Amino acid sequence: MNTLLHPSYFPSISQMATIIQSDAVTFEVEDNFQKQTNRNRTYIYSPNGIQLLNIPVKHSNKGHQKTKDIVIENDFDWQKQHFKSLEAGYRSSPFFEFFEDDFRPFFEKKHTYLMELNFETLALIEKCLRLPISFTKTEEYFHEVGADVLDCRTLINGKKDPNLFESYSQVFDDKHGFINNLSVLDLIFNEGKFALEYLKTQKVVL
Repeated sequence: MNTLLHPSYFPSISQMATIIQSDAVTFEVEDNFQKQTNRNRTYIYSPNGIQLLNIPVKHSNKGHQKTKDIVIENDFDWQKQHFKSLEAGYRSSPFFEFFEDDFRPFFEKKHTYLMELNFETLALIEKCLRLPISFTKTEEYFHEVGADVLDCRTLINGKKDPNLFESYSQVFDDKHGFINNLSVLDLIFNEGKFALEYLKTQKVVL
């Protein structure tokens, strides 16, 4: 079964579990950009609870823009802000320092296009999990999919995602309890080498 997904900014656990458990993965790259989705945002655990990390993008007055044409707004240093937020949330986690040198260069680099950045985050996750992820990209927008394709594009909708997963230890769970389906970064920084096994065993619903 081929699975169809949108590339996202440091994918959610539901998206990453879907990728790991799929026989084949195709990323939708011909879609129109939609605001308030995980195309340009992700959620992490902060000392105050759940925190949104949002990538600012430049919007056109021409109406619909394809996601692959979306340009990042780099007039202020959002990368520095995001990395500081990760440090505040995960510096005391078991595996943050182990992976820190892999992530720091990403947040020091200026990116132009959102789509390219999202695929770069996937490559980073692939490195952390030590699992090569092969995929293809669409050449046209899939309005309908065949019986041999599992359409998981709705998982890009972030807070509308209905999935509930098994709890694992999180840095501030003594204050705020377990927070479900955050960015896969939360799982990696807290579980390290055990993250991959977790992703293989979680059931994803659409």
